[in-house]
Amino acid sequence: MLALAIFDWMKEHDTLLWWLGIGSAVLFVATLFAVPWMVTKIPADYFVRKKRPESALKQRHPALKVVLAVGRNLLGLIILLAGIAMILLPGQGVITIMVGLMLIDFPGKFRFERWLVRKESVQKAVNWLRKRAKAPPLEVPPKNGDEEGKQAERAARSGA
Repeated sequence: MLALAIFDWMKEHDTLLWWLGIGSAVLFVATLFAVPWMVTKIPADYFVRKKRPESALKQRHPALKVVLAVGRNLLGLIILLAGIAMILLPGQGVITIMVGLMLIDFPGKFRFERWLVRKESVQKAVNWLRKRAKAPPLEVPPKNGDEEGKQAERAARSGA
């Protein structure tokens, strides 16, 4: 019964499914080019710094800063949702989700990025892409690096 209902829904929404499939294929091809390019643009010492580097947005006009930040977060949200859809549709769902998360600003993002890049499988994949592009490997902080960062943040807040 449920299978028939799903099949009927698919028949009624065939145009939507075609567009989702085309979008998934386009994003799949785009990630094949965009992810390696983005990975090579990360400075080698990005993750060993105590604080996240300041954004180039800080040097722009305040109105343009807001527009670019909203646009980047919106693009990240769209890519994140597309990645979630790709879990069910053809495409690189997990990679697309990661790209979307990297574009979105949220509290704890830098700590999340550092945690992610410490994973051995992620390190190997990222450094393999960087090696192919003749970029130096990423420097990865030691596991206790986050605790040191938290202590520095607490000291800065308390004025010590």
